[in-house]
Amino acid sequence: MNKRAILRLALAAAVALMLSACTTGSPTRVLEIEPIKSEKYAAIVVDANTGRTLYSAAADQIRYPASLTKMMTIYMLFEALDSGRISKTTQIPISAYAASRPPTKMGIKPGGSIDVDSAIRALVVRSANDIAAAVGEYLSGSEAQFAANMTARARSLGMTKTTFRNASGLPDAGQQTCARDMALLGMALRQRFPHHYAYFSTREFAYGGKIVRGHNKLLETGGVDGIKTGYIRASGFNVVTSVNRNGKRLIVTVMGGESANGRNAHVQELIQRYLPAAAARSGSGSI
Repeated sequence: MNKRAILRLALAAAVALMLSACTTGSPTRVLEIEPIKSEKYAAIVVDANTGRTLYSAAADQIRYPASLTKMMTIYMLFEALDSGRISKTTQIPISAYAASRPPTKMGIKPGGSIDVDSAIRALVVRSANDIAAAVGEYLSGSEAQFAANMTARARSLGMTKTTFRNASGLPDAGQQTCARDMALLGMALRQRFPHHYAYFSTREFAYGGKIVRGHNKLLETGGVDGIKTGYIRASGFNVVTSVNRNGKRLIVTVMGGESANGRNAHVQELIQRYLPAAAARSGSGSI
């Protein structure tokens, strides 16, 4: 048999296989969304009502969380609030160490303080690294101990690939996560703290006689009600986004975007594609 005949037979076999898959309901999954072309890219879309994964790309591969870290810092603050350990008016002192953290920051001088309510807003809106460090010191005695406590809490939530080394997400080679873990954290924040969740939709707040404005432009998208953006050079542009539209809820995690606008456009594409497939009902929410 010559080469041409062999090629014809191979082509016929391939066509037959494809037709068979189409007619027998093969579960073979076709990727319908083009991933961001970056080695840092990872993403997952979860139906927050059922826990079903609707889209996944490198979702379990190790990435750097950057300021998505502050989601866990806020989680720990919410826990302290609900336990009665602190109140929204509790003053968090700013140490010399916290004040020395690089931007983005609130810029409060050593010896100053910030109330818990404003601290949460500073973490959500400003992504303030000095406030994150101060929170860690206040709740656990040191930022290093707070990071260890954050990691322990992550494990209790099923975040098996996440290790925290600081409270802010500033660069540290040992501070690692994956897109699935960040989606789990986003879901846990909504499910366990619905009475605090409105903080994540804050776009601006007043502090010290000034208006502090955020930069999460996805909050301008219909149905988006949080959660957090992040960027360091090693991570690319990250975001965890919560969508609540007509009873359907998504958690969308995108990591490794090459620009904030490109990341946001990809998130919007994922929402448009997968929100119709989400269930408008309650569920366990485990992924």
